[in-house]
Amino acid sequence: MKLIALNGSPRRAGNTAVLLKEALAGAASGGAEISFVDLYSLEYKGCISCFACKRKGLAKGFCYVQDALTPVLAEVRGADAVIFGSPIYHMNLTSGLQAFLERFLFPTNIYSTEIPSVLGKKMPSAFFYTMNVTGKQAEKVHLQDSLQPYEDFTSKALGLVPHRLCAYNTLQFDDYTKYESAKFSEADKRAYQEKYGPVCLKQAFDLGAALVKEAEALTQTC
Repeated sequence: MKLIALNGSPRRAGNTAVLLKEALAGAASGGAEISFVDLYSLEYKGCISCFACKRKGLAKGFCYVQDALTPVLAEVRGADAVIFGSPIYHMNLTSGLQAFLERFLFPTNIYSTEIPSVLGKKMPSAFFYTMNVTGKQAEKVHLQDSLQPYEDFTSKALGLVPHRLCAYNTLQFDDYTKYESAKFSEADKRAYQEKYGPVCLKQAFDLGAALVKEAEALTQTC
């Protein structure tokens, strides 16, 4: 079993990366092979609408554009489970993860009502979201609704509904006095993280282990 985690944050050791690595630790505890990819360390673009993935007579299910993302896409297709991680920027995923999802998910859709996906297998997955806002603030602006289309398309492409883990009220800076941040209380944020941070880390660990078990169960039923 192999689980791959994709860090869609430009911060290689930030909140998103920490949660993803904890999930990988959970997967490894169950004997899985693990892989971690920093998307922002790669040079790539999103879909360029060449439609090679839809051309008759050509192999289906993968992106034909060749760049630094090509081997990562192949690794994800060959994995048994995947976690997509992203901080929330302006009510959305980062542009880096959006571009990845365009390149990974769009080729699985050949515009057929009979064939929802040409991936060739079911793959357990999860989305990890980290954000500066609180849970109540996220609910007030309907953030979950904004993110739902990504999860819906992933569900169709991978054949299973993805899991979701949200980390709220995260710390953006090591020292808030160095930045314009008067609307936030560093003390309140640190108190929140001291209480709920460990809970979120355990959820990530448990989810990583659960994804591996899901993947193993699929192999036994095939």
